[in-house]
Amino acid sequence: MVRIVDTRREQVTRAGYRDLVSGSVVVIGIDPYLIDFSNPEFASTGLTADGIQAGLEQSADILNAEGYTAELCLIGLTPDEVTAQLKRALDARQWDCVVIGAGIRAMPSNLELFEIVLNVVHTHASQAKICFNTVPTDTVAAVERWI
Repeated sequence: MVRIVDTRREQVTRAGYRDLVSGSVVVIGIDPYLIDFSNPEFASTGLTADGIQAGLEQSADILNAEGYTAELCLIGLTPDEVTAQLKRALDARQWDCVVIGAGIRAMPSNLELFEIVLNVVHTHASQAKICFNTVPTDTVAAVERWI
Protein backbone atom coordinates (compact mmCIF):
# COMPACT_ATOMS: atom_id res chain seq x y z
CA MET A 1 0.00 0.00 0.00
CA VAL A 2 1.36 3.43 -0.94
CA ARG A 3 0.66 6.33 1.40
CA ILE A 4 0.08 9.63 -0.33
CA VAL A 5 1.03 12.78 1.55
CA ASP A 6 1.76 16.35 0.57
CA THR A 7 5.26 16.06 -0.85
CA ARG A 8 6.16 19.73 -0.52
CA ARG A 9 8.32 21.13 2.24
CA GLU A 10 10.16 24.36 2.83
CA GLN A 11 13.88 24.15 3.33
CA VAL A 12 16.40 26.85 4.05
CA THR A 13 19.05 26.76 1.35
CA ARG A 14 22.70 27.50 1.97
CA ALA A 15 22.09 31.01 0.66
CA GLY A 16 19.36 31.47 3.26
CA TYR A 17 16.47 31.60 0.80
CA ARG A 18 13.45 29.38 1.17
CA ASP A 19 12.38 27.11 -1.59
CA LEU A 20 9.88 24.35 -2.03
CA VAL A 21 11.27 20.83 -2.13
CA SER A 22 9.37 17.69 -2.96
CA GLY A 23 10.20 14.11 -3.70
CA SER A 24 8.93 10.57 -3.64
CA VAL A 25 11.18 7.90 -2.17
CA VAL A 26 10.98 4.13 -2.13
CA VAL A 27 13.35 2.32 0.23
CA ILE A 28 14.13 -1.22 -0.93
CA GLY A 29 15.41 -3.68 1.62
CA ILE A 30 15.29 -7.35 2.44
CA ASP A 31 12.41 -8.17 4.77
CA PRO A 32 14.44 -8.29 8.01
CA TYR A 33 12.45 -11.25 9.31
CA LEU A 34 13.70 -13.34 6.38
CA ILE A 35 17.38 -12.68 7.08
CA ASP A 36 19.44 -15.54 8.48
CA PHE A 37 21.37 -13.77 11.22
CA SER A 38 23.41 -16.91 11.87
CA ASN A 39 25.08 -16.30 8.48
CA PRO A 40 28.47 -14.77 9.34
CA GLU A 41 27.91 -11.91 6.86
CA PHE A 42 24.90 -10.75 8.84
CA ALA A 43 25.96 -11.94 12.29
CA SER A 44 28.98 -9.65 12.19
CA THR A 45 26.75 -6.57 11.78
CA GLY A 46 25.24 -6.85 15.25
CA LEU A 47 21.84 -6.00 13.77
CA THR A 48 18.58 -7.77 14.55
CA ALA A 49 15.36 -8.10 12.57
CA ASP A 50 13.52 -5.90 15.06
CA GLY A 51 16.28 -3.29 14.98
CA ILE A 52 16.35 -3.17 11.19
CA GLN A 53 12.55 -2.94 10.97
CA ALA A 54 12.43 -0.16 13.56
CA GLY A 55 15.20 1.79 11.82
CA LEU A 56 13.52 1.51 8.43
CA GLU A 57 10.14 2.58 9.79
CA GLN A 58 11.72 5.49 11.65
CA SER A 59 13.52 6.64 8.49
CA ALA A 60 10.30 6.47 6.45
CA ASP A 61 8.45 8.40 9.16
CA ILE A 62 11.14 11.11 9.22
CA LEU A 63 11.12 11.41 5.43
CA ASN A 64 7.32 11.70 5.41
CA ALA A 65 7.41 14.27 8.23
CA GLU A 66 9.91 16.33 6.21
CA GLY A 67 7.51 16.40 3.25
CA TYR A 68 8.73 13.54 1.12
CA THR A 69 6.41 10.71 0.11
CA ALA A 70 8.31 7.70 1.43
CA GLU A 71 7.44 4.03 1.29
CA LEU A 72 9.21 0.84 2.27
CA CYS A 73 9.48 -2.06 -0.16
CA LEU A 74 10.64 -5.07 1.82
CA ILE A 75 11.52 -7.90 -0.51
CA GLY A 76 11.91 -11.63 -0.26
CA LEU A 77 14.91 -13.67 -1.27
CA THR A 78 13.90 -15.60 -4.39
CA PRO A 79 14.43 -14.04 -7.83
CA ASP A 80 10.83 -14.42 -9.05
CA GLU A 81 9.38 -13.10 -5.80
CA VAL A 82 11.77 -10.14 -5.73
CA THR A 83 11.10 -9.23 -9.35
CA ALA A 84 7.32 -9.28 -8.84
CA GLN A 85 7.51 -7.30 -5.58
CA LEU A 86 9.73 -4.64 -7.11
CA LYS A 87 7.66 -4.26 -10.28
CA ARG A 88 4.52 -3.79 -8.19
CA ALA A 89 6.14 -1.17 -5.95
CA LEU A 90 7.97 0.70 -8.70
CA ASP A 91 4.94 0.81 -11.00
CA ALA A 92 2.73 2.21 -8.20
CA ARG A 93 3.94 5.76 -8.88
CA GLN A 94 6.79 7.71 -10.42
CA TRP A 95 9.60 7.68 -7.88
CA ASP A 96 12.15 10.48 -7.58
CA CYS A 97 14.56 8.42 -5.51
CA VAL A 98 15.19 4.73 -4.92
CA VAL A 99 17.21 3.73 -1.85
CA ILE A 100 18.80 0.28 -2.07
CA GLY A 101 19.63 -1.03 1.37
CA ALA A 102 23.03 -2.23 2.49
CA GLY A 103 21.71 -5.71 3.24
CA ILE A 104 21.09 -6.16 -0.47
CA ARG A 105 24.30 -4.75 -1.87
CA ALA A 106 26.97 -5.08 0.82
CA MET A 107 26.75 -8.83 1.37
CA PRO A 108 28.67 -10.92 -1.19
CA SER A 109 26.09 -13.70 -0.93
CA ASN A 110 23.43 -11.27 -2.20
CA LEU A 111 25.20 -10.33 -5.44
CA GLU A 112 22.53 -11.92 -7.65
CA LEU A 113 19.80 -10.26 -5.60
CA PHE A 114 21.55 -6.89 -5.99
CA GLU A 115 21.77 -7.38 -9.76
CA ILE A 116 18.05 -8.20 -9.93
CA VAL A 117 17.18 -5.10 -7.89
CA LEU A 118 19.36 -2.83 -10.05
CA ASN A 119 17.97 -4.15 -13.31
CA VAL A 120 14.32 -3.94 -12.22
CA VAL A 121 14.89 -0.39 -10.91
CA HIS A 122 16.63 0.52 -14.18
CA THR A 123 13.65 -0.77 -16.17
CA HIS A 124 10.76 0.42 -13.97
CA ALA A 125 12.11 3.63 -12.42
CA SER A 126 14.76 4.83 -14.84
CA GLN A 127 14.05 8.48 -13.99
CA ALA A 128 14.80 7.99 -10.29
CA LYS A 129 18.00 8.89 -8.51
CA ILE A 130 19.56 5.85 -6.86
CA CYS A 131 21.15 6.12 -3.46
CA PHE A 132 22.51 3.79 -0.83
CA ASN A 133 22.33 3.69 2.93
CA THR A 134 24.81 1.88 5.15
CA VAL A 135 22.36 1.18 7.99
CA PRO A 136 18.62 1.85 8.25
CA THR A 137 19.16 4.98 10.33
CA ASP A 138 21.20 6.82 7.68
CA THR A 139 18.53 6.48 4.99
CA VAL A 140 17.42 10.12 5.38
CA ALA A 141 20.98 11.36 4.80
CA ALA A 142 21.27 9.16 1.70
CA VAL A 143 18.06 10.61 0.25
CA GLU A 144 19.03 14.18 1.03
CA ARG A 145 22.29 13.75 -0.90
CA TRP A 146 20.25 13.29 -4.08
CA ILE A 147 16.90 15.05 -3.77
